[in-house]
Amino acid sequence: MTEQGNTPEQPAAKEKKSLSLNVVSNKKHKGFGAGSIDLSDVACVMIDDGVAYIDVGIMHAKSKVERGIKFTPNKEDTPNGRPCWIVWVAVDRNEEGSYYAGVTSCEMLVDTEARRGWKILADHVNRLDYAIKRRYMLENLGENEKAALRKLLVEHNAEWWDRSPEELKEKLQ
Repeated sequence: MTEQGNTPEQPAAKEKKSLSLNVVSNKKHKGFGAGSIDLSDVACVMIDDGVAYIDVGIMHAKSKVERGIKFTPNKEDTPNGRPCWIVWVAVDRNEEGSYYAGVTSCEMLVDTEARRGWKILADHVNRLDYAIKRRYMLENLGENEKAALRKLLVEHNAEWWDRSPEELKEKLQ
């Protein structure tokens, strides 16, 4: 109770910390939420039927290929699926300029007619993390897919391609 009257004393409001994941931000901060993933320098590429193209919907599993598809972790549930690859491309900058710093690919199967698909979400998340950590993991791509990805990266920005490490160029031969 307050001294002036019979109204109960209000407790001091506690400051709540946000539990939201700061996914895309240019802010550098310390404290609660520090270490959140910054995806602002990651591009999403889809390789479908031998053609590579950028599709920003991939980041939230809403790419042109994925829309309307019910995915399962069981490969047997998609016997007529066509192979598609999601490629995470991280861009970094050094003294010379920007370059393709990390590139990883994830396989999935999509049966558009049956509206069914197969992918392992944990693998997609881990490979996104590996791209952010500047790794190159492209062993699951065939020759056609590698050629399509190489073509897209060069056409998107030839200077970035030229500044990229030889490791990436060798993996996409």
